[in-house]
Amino acid sequence: MSGDFKREEYEERLAHLRAAMHKAGVAAMLIDDAEILAYYTGHERSVSFYRACIVPLSGEPLMVLRSLDVAPFEEACWFKGNLAYADTEDGVGAVARGMSRMGLAEAAIGFDSGSHAMSVDVYQRLCAALPGARFVALPGLPWELRLRKSPAEITLARRAAAIADTVMGEIAACAHAGSTEREWSAYAARRFIELGGTPGHVGPITVGRGWGFLHGHLHDTPLGNGDILHLELVPRFHGYSARLMRPIAIGGASAAQRDDAATLLGLQDAQFAMMRPGARAAEVDAILRAGVLHAGLREHYDNITGYTLGYYSQQPLRSSDFTRVFRPGADWVLEEGMIFHMYTSARGLAFSETMLVRQGGAERLTRIERRVFET
Repeated sequence: MSGDFKREEYEERLAHLRAAMHKAGVAAMLIDDAEILAYYTGHERSVSFYRACIVPLSGEPLMVLRSLDVAPFEEACWFKGNLAYADTEDGVGAVARGMSRMGLAEAAIGFDSGSHAMSVDVYQRLCAALPGARFVALPGLPWELRLRKSPAEITLARRAAAIADTVMGEIAACAHAGSTEREWSAYAARRFIELGGTPGHVGPITVGRGWGFLHGHLHDTPLGNGDILHLELVPRFHGYSARLMRPIAIGGASAAQRDDAATLLGLQDAQFAMMRPGARAAEVDAILRAGVLHAGLREHYDNITGYTLGYYSQQPLRSSDFTRVFRPGADWVLEEGMIFHMYTSARGLAFSETMLVRQGGAERLTRIERRVFET
């Protein structure tokens, strides 16, 4: 990942983190979530063995990791300081040793209590290994600090969006009765990689019925005329994700389906028009949510209408980043540089876009035509 960003960008990220650390009154921050490690170091690894980066208020960070991972760390990371341990050793104990060597054995240490890597067991063992230290929970702090994307990050998101557009267009042109959801999932997985994407999750591909199909299962049943093939494509380029939903009507769409699609798309377009810096998230959410209910397309609207996009781990525990979500009561404002996956669904149809908040208004990074595709 580090090859995508200059050292100065990492240093700027670290400066923002350190400002937040200073405000919280901690002498160091423990970084251990996969996505957050990637954001601040350029390197990530699964939590099979505990590993973490210790970021002091000043001076170079220290990465504590398995000896096996030192070579890929040194290739990817913008700094070299590391403490390696053998697989016969305890990773939590190694992190405690690293803190002691940095003079932090009796310091206030910040940590993200929402991190998947920071299990109750890891926390208790760290406290036991460093009885003089004071661990300060700063839930979600590093996730908040990465919400606004830099120009370099936006470039990667654009590349991911272009992959989504290309593959969606190809499947829309080829889907037919007798094919299966699994065939199109395999096709998308191959094309993501061929187009330069990061191997990994393809996205939900299933038959669209009602509104609750968005996380539906992959089936081997041949598609028939009258079915809606639901595609949510989630390619990543160098880890940065774009997302795109479209319905494909096998054998052609009905007049009612075209009308429903036009209503959904019109309401979503109105929502996009509101996505400017300073807009309140609850109000952006409401224009789509209330409109869909008023139109009678759904009896209730239980799910959110958008969420954060950015870097996604190669070893994902989270399929989506909900640091910011669009829902009733969402008390936050949009800022320039934020990227979101905005989506809606009803009556077997689903549409979504990858949206970048800009000063003059939102930009749609996914560019494919907004309509029901028909075979």
